[in-house]
Amino acid sequence: MEVKIQKRSRWMQFVALLLFMTLVWAYAQLEWGVPQGVKRSVVQSRGPILARDGTVLARSVGGERVYPQGTLAGQVLGMMGATEGLEGLEAAYNRSLEAGQPLRLTLDPATQSAAEAALARYVPEHEAQYGSVVVLETRTGRILAAASYPPFDPNKWRVYSPETRRNRPFLDVYEPGSTVKALVVAAALNEGLTTPNTVYDTPMRRYVGDRWGSTIGDSVQHPKRLTTREILRYSSNVGMSHIVEHFEPERMRGYLLAYGFGAYPELPTVASSTGRLQPLRDWNDLVRATNAFGQGMSSTTLQLAAAYNVLANDGRYVAPRLVEGEPAGERRDVLNPATARTVRTMLKEVVQEAIPTQAGLKGYDLAGKTGTSQVSLGAQGYSRSLYDSTFAGIVSYPSDTPRVTIAVMAHGAKRGYHGSQLAAPIYRDIASDLLSRWGAAPTPPPPEPQDAAKP
Repeated sequence: MEVKIQKRSRWMQFVALLLFMTLVWAYAQLEWGVPQGVKRSVVQSRGPILARDGTVLARSVGGERVYPQGTLAGQVLGMMGATEGLEGLEAAYNRSLEAGQPLRLTLDPATQSAAEAALARYVPEHEAQYGSVVVLETRTGRILAAASYPPFDPNKWRVYSPETRRNRPFLDVYEPGSTVKALVVAAALNEGLTTPNTVYDTPMRRYVGDRWGSTIGDSVQHPKRLTTREILRYSSNVGMSHIVEHFEPERMRGYLLAYGFGAYPELPTVASSTGRLQPLRDWNDLVRATNAFGQGMSSTTLQLAAAYNVLANDGRYVAPRLVEGEPAGERRDVLNPATARTVRTMLKEVVQEAIPTQAGLKGYDLAGKTGTSQVSLGAQGYSRSLYDSTFAGIVSYPSDTPRVTIAVMAHGAKRGYHGSQLAAPIYRDIASDLLSRWGAAPTPPPPEPQDAAKP
């Protein structure tokens, strides 16, 4: 009898140990990783992410989340962990994707590919650290491309650094520099403070402000007197300080807000940053002048594209959109249509006269403005060796019918860091790809005048 009890006791100990080990294993699975059956079920039921044309960007296959297009829009898509989205759209729309709902984006795969290819060509060539591009459809605000460099493949996300996974067009904040000049000129024209042919005294240096002022200067040699058109053409900081001299700070800052600076873009759910406008109480003469050429304020590439889209869209701001089917954001009138068209004409002249090979294509209406800004180091002032190269422009077809707006930023180039050298060619290559896919024929040059017939 005693032997039987001992055997039963050992058996019960063994069963208890087995149960305990089972509990330990279950806890370990919860702590270190989800059980495969649960993981497979969760992933398999997850909704796909599609481009505007139905191209599959993310889907579930065999219990795994896969990204068939590899690096295409990788930073926008983000990635998925064992059971839920970790970054990007996978995280932002985790709940609806978990419910099996598909997510259709406004992204156009061909445009996204062209933007990524242009960044991949020029950013390494100029030894820049990273770059970003946004392409907007003019009338609707749909985001056709949101590209980042270096590339990121969400299929292998664990081998990439957080910096490489970063969705730079939406999140990186920087000073947009001289690209802002066209927007401020448009605001001044709209207010009746200047005209395209108003002439200003423009020495290469000018002191602005009173006791707390500073000397501002120009980097491109130019005549001592410039019209407003020529101020854009030569990208004159001194000229811009004259144009805004009588611009009431509240009014000028109000235009920058209306362009979308200093406020978050109306992108529901998607993570984005906002640049900064200094509070109105700090707007002295120097702040007004520096903001007129894009210093002392900051922006994202998405915000810069949306602001330039006001010029493309005959003066109306259209909130950018990334997900089809979601309510359209606010539309507001910022400029008179005639003002927007006038500035577009001035920006065509900038491309044709100042940077015809860097940003232009013969026979096509391309319009835009470069920017080159020293990187702010906060309380330490501005770096003397680190620059942001920017370009913002419009692509029209047929002539003077804007179809897309493009904004470009590249950071930290060691070779050819000026906007005309780095950002402008990226814009040009993307524009070339778009025009080619549209089947847009170039406008032939006007015939040369013939000599009068001799008697």
